[in-house]
Amino acid sequence: MDLFGTAGIRGSAETRVTPDLALAVGRAVAAEVRSAEDDGKTAEIVLARDGRVTGPAIAAAMESGLASGGVRVLRAGRLPTPALAHASQGRYGVMLTASHNPPTDNGIKLFRDGSEFDREAERAVEERVAGEEPPAAWDEWTETERVDTLGGYLDAVRAYAAGFGDDLDGLRVAVDCGNGMSAPATPAVLRELGAEVVTLNGNVDGHFPGRGSKPTPETLRDLRAFVADANEGIERPGRPGADGGDGEDEETAGDAEGFAFGIGHDGDSDRIVIVDADGDVVHEDTVLALLAERYTRESDAADPVVVTTPNASGRIDERVREAGGRVERVRLGALHEGIAAVRAASAPGDDTRVVFAAEPWKHIHVGFGEWIDGVASAAVIARLVAESGLDALREPITERPYRKVSVDCPDADKSGVMYRLETTLPDAFPDATVDTDHGVRLEFPDASWTLVRPSGTEPYVRVYAESDAVDELTENVEAVVEDAVAAVGDAE
Repeated sequence: MDLFGTAGIRGSAETRVTPDLALAVGRAVAAEVRSAEDDGKTAEIVLARDGRVTGPAIAAAMESGLASGGVRVLRAGRLPTPALAHASQGRYGVMLTASHNPPTDNGIKLFRDGSEFDREAERAVEERVAGEEPPAAWDEWTETERVDTLGGYLDAVRAYAAGFGDDLDGLRVAVDCGNGMSAPATPAVLRELGAEVVTLNGNVDGHFPGRGSKPTPETLRDLRAFVADANEGIERPGRPGADGGDGEDEETAGDAEGFAFGIGHDGDSDRIVIVDADGDVVHEDTVLALLAERYTRESDAADPVVVTTPNASGRIDERVREAGGRVERVRLGALHEGIAAVRAASAPGDDTRVVFAAEPWKHIHVGFGEWIDGVASAAVIARLVAESGLDALREPITERPYRKVSVDCPDADKSGVMYRLETTLPDAFPDATVDTDHGVRLEFPDASWTLVRPSGTEPYVRVYAESDAVDELTENVEAVVEDAVAAVGDAE
């Protein structure tokens, strides 16, 4: 039984993530947690949900499964996913969310001590669900309790972010909450830090009436236009049209009625998108690179490490190396496993430390907690912008053209195609350095790179490329992939 994908269990609330499934998963999680706890105490699990319409029914079923499984259930109500993760420290957590999926979907994410369940723990739950885990003995069933954890999380985010950058002191920020769970979180944090915040889609509504839950350049068009229109005619240092002086007499975006930048979140607030003062989306790898560089520079570790994914840009490696650190990559959706792997590979006495972990749109601030946290990202980035300005933060980062394309490939052929590409791609590009840990990634002497990997959810092989000659590189790689798909298909 394959329940878990790269980010928990997700799917239609009518056909996949149903109350029946939630009940079964709840009992399975309770049994697995009880088997892992040997101190004689009743294990605690914090249960929360996002704002989806189907959330209350699925939460009720999950609560029943957990309580009849003999664990203590703490009902936290509606929360951002990072707030649930924060509340799971020292215990367990279950978050009911489909993140950026459409309103028809729901999902289940599992946490232990602030970190997502790893593959081994997820498989153990899957086996118990498949085996139809029975309830615990009747006298071990528990009565659930109500807890309020949001305030403590928001206080912790503010305290953590205060260690970076500068006071916000009236910095104007536009936040598009997307009718999701960032609404009670990000605006409140930024205001407490001193920002002037204007929100779009700032009420929680499980229908997501304001825009699609996934924040993309298209779904964020209202935010982008709002920021751009507010900043029209306002000059800032380094912006086209600025007078080129020393900046002392210039207005900057964020002064007057303009905005320093904009923020877009997804439905459960683990993702973040940054919009610059011109209303353009800042590339997700640029945001990752500027945070990775800052964390690396500020670390006192002898060997600071940033964990990211194979599809992340070489610009991250460049900035981390410049700051004195190194990058390690791990499969998509497994940043927590990557953090654990770096620690496990470190010899006793080594001063190796993971200082930051991220994949595009999603960041783990390791010094704060080992969960993906878009609210913490918003607070840290705001203080860095207040200190230096967004343009100055981006200036050292080389932004090469980037492409992502999909090549049709039947699911049954993917393994054969990827096996073939491990040979044919390096043969086609002999000057590249090859990494086959997570697909086939080629890095070139000029800092260009390409990655080929199978889609985990659709009948495609994905091609990612970044290069000053990105169209040529993409076309050449795509041709090799198409030849491999055809060869495997002909062999059957």
